[in-house]
Amino acid sequence: MSENHVSGMEASAISVLKRAVELDHGGRFQESLVCYQEGIQLLMDVLKAAVKDDTKRGHYRDKIKGYMDRAEQIKAHVNQMKEDGKYHEQVKIAEDGIGYSYQALFKPYISSLLTEVWVEDPYIRHIHQLYNFLRFCEMLLKAPCKVKEIHLLTTQDETDSSQQRSALAEIKECLGTRGVTLDLQFSSTIHDREIRFDNGWIIKIGRGLDYFKRTKGRFSIGFCDYDLRQCHETTVDIFHTKHTKTL
Repeated sequence: MSENHVSGMEASAISVLKRAVELDHGGRFQESLVCYQEGIQLLMDVLKAAVKDDTKRGHYRDKIKGYMDRAEQIKAHVNQMKEDGKYHEQVKIAEDGIGYSYQALFKPYISSLLTEVWVEDPYIRHIHQLYNFLRFCEMLLKAPCKVKEIHLLTTQDETDSSQQRSALAEIKECLGTRGVTLDLQFSSTIHDREIRFDNGWIIKIGRGLDYFKRTKGRFSIGFCDYDLRQCHETTVDIFHTKHTKTL
């Protein structure tokens, strides 16, 4: 393996681990744990590649051990907070903030145990909101889990219910071809926004799934890639089941 390639791997590891430390210091423990795990794996790959340099190998081993120890401490801390029913984490998305695609936001809370999802959001009505829900479903299909059922509780569009129902029916049909059942329910009184996973995580986004701003045009950066899309200011609260209601 070339020296340039190893240097690139090392730079990637440093970047991910730097983010892990930032999240750790910010109290966003579940997110930091994911970054620590990814960064440690990258450093282990660098260690394997640096077979001829004993000094570097020793340096990498020490770094890996330090990060692994901290990751284990965080894991124990998170598990204890879950057990005590006290887990609460908060993410503040700033006005015009970027890097908050559904994949980026929900990744730390998706595990192989996830099979069922509940979405309560009164604003899955207009075209862009329906596309948001579709993107959320696509994210779940690509994630390392086996979601079999998605429940959506929303309000009915009073101005054009046919468009809303048609779009949701198409999403339901497409999900069905992938082995996922979409359960649709409408309520005229729903107000709160909440997403629940059957692995215990509960994510409450102040603006629901509709926290992205419109781009200036269809060929503007961020139109396709939501990681590059600017966001409205909102707050995301993450809980574990024992801290709130039981699924």
